[in-house]
Order: sequence, then C-alpha cells, then structure tokens
Amino acid sequence: MTAALARTLRRHWLLALFVLAGAALRVVVQLAYQPALLYIDSFRYLDDLGVFFPGGINPIGYELFLWPLLKIGDLAFVAAVQHLLGLALGVGIYVLLRRYGVRPWLAALAAAPVLLDGYQLQIEQNIMSDLLFQVVLLVAVFVLVWRREPPGPRVAAVAGLVLACGVVVRIVGLTLVVPAAVFVLLAAGLRPTDGWKRRWVSAGALVGGFAALILGYAVYHLVWTGVPAIGGSTGNVVYGRTAVVARCDEIGLTPAEQLVCPKEPVEQRQRTGIDFYIHFFDNKANVDALPPDFDYVSAQGSFARKVLLDQPLDVLGGVVEDFLKGFAPTRTQAPGDVPLDRWQFQTQYPLYADAWYVREWSEMYDDGTFSVDPGLASFLRAYQLGGGFTPGTVLGGALLLAAAAVVGAGRARRSGLRAACLLPAGLAVTVLGTAAAMEFSWRYQLPGLVLIPLAGALGITALTGHRTNPPKETPMPPTFPDEVDRAALDDYAERYGEQRFAPVVVLIAAYNEEEAIGDVLDGIPARSCGLDVDTLVVVDGASDRTAELSVKHGAYTCIAPTNRGQGAALRLGYHLAADRGASYIVTTDADGQYDIGELPMLLQPLIDDRADFVTGSRRLGSNERPALIRRVGTYVFAWLVSALTRQRITDTSFGFRAMLAEVPNSVTLEQQQYQSSELLVGVLSRGYRVLEQPMRMLARAAGESKKGNNVLYGYRYAKVVLGTWLRERRAPARRGAAQQPVSETVGATDR
Repeated sequence: MTAALARTLRRHWLLALFVLAGAALRVVVQLAYQPALLYIDSFRYLDDLGVFFPGGINPIGYELFLWPLLKIGDLAFVAAVQHLLGLALGVGIYVLLRRYGVRPWLAALAAAPVLLDGYQLQIEQNIMSDLLFQVVLLVAVFVLVWRREPPGPRVAAVAGLVLACGVVVRIVGLTLVVPAAVFVLLAAGLRPTDGWKRRWVSAGALVGGFAALILGYAVYHLVWTGVPAIGGSTGNVVYGRTAVVARCDEIGLTPAEQLVCPKEPVEQRQRTGIDFYIHFFDNKANVDALPPDFDYVSAQGSFARKVLLDQPLDVLGGVVEDFLKGFAPTRTQAPGDVPLDRWQFQTQYPLYADAWYVREWSEMYDDGTFSVDPGLASFLRAYQLGGGFTPGTVLGGALLLAAAAVVGAGRARRSGLRAACLLPAGLAVTVLGTAAAMEFSWRYQLPGLVLIPLAGALGITALTGHRTNPPKETPMPPTFPDEVDRAALDDYAERYGEQRFAPVVVLIAAYNEEEAIGDVLDGIPARSCGLDVDTLVVVDGASDRTAELSVKHGAYTCIAPTNRGQGAALRLGYHLAADRGASYIVTTDADGQYDIGELPMLLQPLIDDRADFVTGSRRLGSNERPALIRRVGTYVFAWLVSALTRQRITDTSFGFRAMLAEVPNSVTLEQQQYQSSELLVGVLSRGYRVLEQPMRMLARAAGESKKGNNVLYGYRYAKVVLGTWLRERRAPARRGAAQQPVSETVGATDR
C-alpha cells in the first residue's frame, strides 16, 4: 500500500504539491477565524434552517446542505467540510483532465486556482452557498463528459437534474441549462454515426430533467406563498440594473413609475452602485414615504421594462462592462461595485451585524464565541493581497484558448476535444454573464476558478495535439486474438495439430494451481448425459507446474505465455473450444470448489433445448464456505443484476456453468479478470434463455483465493456489472445473436 501510494505521488507530484499547499492554507484559515466567517446572507440561511421557507431572498438549497451538517457538528465543522470540498474540486478538475489526456503538469496548473486562490479560501470559510454551487457545476460537467462520448437521454436527464439543483442553491444558475443543452446537441459530433434525432432526444431529456425539478420547486414555493416562483426577493434585480442608467425625464414614465425612478443624476447613481438600488426599498423610511397602498413591486417591474425597451444599449453596455471587469489583472474596485473588502481576509473579525447578534447565532450553532488570530489573519491577508489570487488576464487567456479550440483552430479540429472544451467554457460565460446582468462582485467570479481553467487546459491540449492518452473517436473493445492469444494458439496447434473436441468441453482457467488441478481433472467424467466429454485447461501464464500436471492428467492444455486474468483465459478457451468442434462448453474452477458430479444438471437443460445458458446457484443450493462479507455480496449483486436486467438471478458469480458453444463468443468480453458477471449480464442483455440450478459451493481443495481484498473486489465487481449493463444497453443492434427473445428467457426459480 505504501509503495503504491509512493508511485502515485511520484506520477502526480505537482498536483500533490498543490493539494498539500492548499490543505495547509485551509488549516491556517480555520485557525485564524473561529468558528467561521458570517456574512449578511449567512444569517438568512441560519435563520431558515428547519423551516426551509422558499420565499426569501435566497433559495433553500444551501440550507438543505447546512441542516444535516449542523445536526452533527458546529459552524467550524461546516467550514471544515467546505474546505474539504474545495480540495475535492481541485482533485476533480485534475482527474477529469487526465482522463482526456491532458498532460499532468497542465492538469495540475488548471487545478491550482481553486486549490490556492485566496478568495476561494475566504469564501470556503464563510457560511455561504458559493462553494456548494461550484461543486454542483463540476458535478454537472462530470456527468456530461466523463464517458468521453455523446451523452444519451438518461445521462442528459441526470445532468439536467444536477443543474436544477444548482438553481436551488443559487438562482444565477437558471440560465446554465442553455449551454448544457447546446453541448448535448453538438457533442454528437464526436461520433458522426449519431444522427440529429438522438441529439434532440438527449437535449430534450436534459431540459426535461431540469424543468421537472424546477417545476417541483415552484410548486413548493406556491404551497408556501401562494405564488409559483423559484425564489423570493426583497428587491428587484432588473430594477437595480436599469435604475442606474434610466433617463427618467426622457422615457415617458407614468406617475407611479416616476415615484420609483431615482432622483439623483445618472452619474451619481452609477457611483452609488447597483447593489444599493437592488435593495432600495429594504429601507423602511423609503417605503413609508410612498403613498398608502402603493404597489412598489409592480411599479419597479413596469419601470424596468420601460427602461429596457427605451435604453437597451445603455443596459447592455453596463452588463458587458461588468462582465469584462472579472478579467482585470488585479483585484480592483470601481465606483459603484460591491465592496471588495467583503471578500478579503481582515485582521479583525468582520461584523455585518451587531456583535451581540453574531454572538447569539454563534451560541445557537457553536460555543457562543467568535475570534481572530491576528498573526495568522495578517499572514492570510498578505498572501491574498500580495498575489495569492488568479489574475483575471490568465482566466481571460484560458477562455480565449478554449474558444479557439471550440471553433476548430489549429489541430483542434481533429482533436476530439472541441465539445469537451465547449461545455465548461459555455457554462463559465453563461454563469459569469448572468451574474454581470445583476451586478459586478468579485464573489460572483468564483465559479470561473472551476470552469475556466478546466476549459483552458482542454483548449491548449486540443490546439497543440499533445495528449498522453488520446482516445479513439469510436472506442472499441479489445479484439480477439491479441498477441498473447496468438502465441497460445500457435503453441497449441503445434502440439495437437488438427485435433477436434468432443461435443462437451469442460473448460478450466488455471493459474498456479499445481496443488489442486490433478484431483479436479481426475474427477471429470469421460461421458455425461450420453455425450463424450473432453477437458481443456487454459494455463494463464502460471509460474508453477500447472501446465505439466494438466497434460499429465490427460487434459488438452493451452498455455498462455503471460498472466492476464481468468477472464482473458476463459475467452481464449471459449474460442478454441468452439473453433474445434465443441457443441457445449462447461466452465469450472481449478481449485475444486464445485461438485463435478452435478454436471448433468447443467448439461441436460441444454440438450433438451430448455435453455441456452445454465448456471449453478449456491443460494438455491448450499455453500460450505459461508464467509459473511462474501455471502452479503452474493445477495447484493444478485439483486443488482436482477434489477438491471429485469430477470431474477440469485447468484451472479457461480463459476460452474454450461452453455451452447456459440453463446460466449457472441457476447462482448472485455474483462481480464472479473468475467463471471460480464458474461452473465451480457447473456441476459442479449436475450438468451438463462436457467439457474441449485448446486453446492465447496471449500477450496488447496491454495488461496486470488480475488484479493473483499472491499476492492466488491468495488471492481460492481463496476463491471454496471459497465457491462450500460454497454449492452447502448448496443441493441448487436443483440441479434440471441436465439430467443427476452420474453422467452427461462428465469431462476426457488427450490
């Protein structure tokens, strides 16, 4: 384990260095500001915990995240979890980029902003929704691009749900469905065989999944407030944007609209800032100054619409200006901007409410105190202000590189990465543009730390063509025979010539089984169910006398020069047996765990044409080595396969099986090791008739299991089950090999 960890660190040393530095900085932040930082919005989130009222200024998604954390911990615990998620963001960016062949150093540099940026560190220490929103964005990207192929309807629908969760965390995510849907439409260009119909179906599934959750939230809002909406607001965002540019005397306002049009000159309003006008009517004195029963919300809305129609270029110019501010080389504050120091480390605890109010909330969810370590806070402030942030020009350059790749500049046209660049770049432009439409704040630029470096690294890789593991445009399973198979088959032909098999072949894959193989071979009968039986042993690169003893005990022996795993050995045996005349293939293990006397129970249903594939089941029969964790695993995976294939299976990994010779060779077999589940799921998916029989599982006659750690084995086994099912679901055209439709499958029955 230590050696493996050392190798991993050596391979990914730059990322490890960044993660270590990021972790150290986060520890300093936690020690500097106890228990956490509380901003204005923090009190709203805390006040609504357990109530989840949707009509406030913020949606309830972050509260749903906070609530369980504060049930088991305090405010400091929440901040710690958020810091861990910040580190996970950096690692996630790196992993995704490496999957696309981005060079390790470039992938690590793309992860560095979210790991090391001082403004990122500060927001993670805040009880604020921004970090959770960043996580949702990266998860959505993972869902859509992880498989390196165009997303189908199911994947797209899941992505739509994830994006909708982002809206419930921060309403600014509402527009993200647009670039995601565009990506789904254009991503099919990675595989030209995908027509427009499939693209539109997938895009519709994404929009449908998104709309379904948003509609559900709107209904929840309706139940609480009587109005279907996504979120409430004490001000009007569009009003704030239009108020700072409105020429009140020139656009024909009604008397009601005149009352909500600011009286200050436009230049003064722009210096005052949009934020003031968004929350203008929060001030009770302003509301009380209006006539009785005056509907100021309606007046604000009609005023904003009139300004948009009469002064569209003024409004658009302000949005573009605020969008471009995020790409400035340094962190600066223009007149009218949200104060920059809100997002900077302070040497004193920042108070956005009276100290007693902050203390009350701290008492409710912590120990009632809040404090700052001046030395650590000074260090963090110096780090943040002295260059510990990502220059906007770097982000702008990365975004331009991604855009160049998307349009196919240079080598990008043939890179296969254009769609992968499009998604994070499109999401970044959309979320930053939507935020700019409201107002500029450096806090609103933080999603760019996740999305833009990701898009930029993909763009550089696409433009330069330098990839460490470029995938083929259409990934194909390993072909048979490979070099090891050819060597084994040539050796077999040299030793056995044109030999032909009996109708029944008992196939055994063996690796270092010299202690048990002889007794197992001696127990195999020469005839069963009225048919001759031959034994074929595929020796999988064994380093002991397994091959010698197989020959000595009368088995046809095929020797693979390299150890690859049981799956590869059996695949070789399936082809060899079928090519040399076998009608039925029976598999068993070389360790004596199966009772060969039960062979007729496997063969007879095939001979009677009642099944195409017959497998034993220890759950229907018995198990003489009932280790608890393996027994639990048998139940879990049987349930999983049954649920996925809609056919009842009680034991997915019983190695004593019989099948028509053509069955395993018509199923895609890619697994080198975990072949039992791949074969069974493939057979079920392709409509073959499958029958389970009650059989005994014996203790090993000799040797040790080669399956290794139970947890690791279970994880890999589950991965194969799900991967095979998904692969077969995507390839309906290949299932014509099945002799019977699924409806005629002979399912397992209780005994």
